[in-house]
Amino acid sequence: MNTAYFLINTIFDLYLMVVLLRVWLQWARADFYNPMSQMVVKVTNPLVIPLRRIIPGFGGLDMASVLLALIIAFAKLALLKSMNVLLTDWLTLSLFAVLTILKKTGSMIFWVLLIRAILSWVSQGRNPIEYVMHQLTEPFLAPIRRILPALGGLDLSVLVAFIALQAINYLLGDLFGQLMHHVL
Repeated sequence: MNTAYFLINTIFDLYLMVVLLRVWLQWARADFYNPMSQMVVKVTNPLVIPLRRIIPGFGGLDMASVLLALIIAFAKLALLKSMNVLLTDWLTLSLFAVLTILKKTGSMIFWVLLIRAILSWVSQGRNPIEYVMHQLTEPFLAPIRRILPALGGLDLSVLVAFIALQAINYLLGDLFGQLMHHVL
């Protein structure tokens, strides 16, 4: 049972992260021709393209990809419910699907920020992945940099973003209590 739970969780979460990354890439207007962007598009296109035929975008947001993320999160939780791992009703399962997306989005933002910070220490700035990471994180970090005073070349905006993400995580934990930690 633990092996099945692990595999379901891992496979669904990885694909959910790729779909959420697609939404983020489109929202941030990242370089579509970047190799990382191309990989995300190729992996998600088989499921996004059919949904796009019936669901239009809204306000620059790819609603087909957002719906796909909801479907993936719900399918994961429904599969766990069918295995009797989750003992809950279907309405609560829908709420769990939304919470799963929120939690995975925060986790993905954390990891992208961390990768960008590490790449800034070791890379020379010519890496295509670093370029996409910059495009993804700059909408979050630029407003923080405008507020923080310059500290002689030391950029603390990523640290402030980490603290903000952790605060949001605690807030979600306060609002939804054990639901967040039990299911997600």
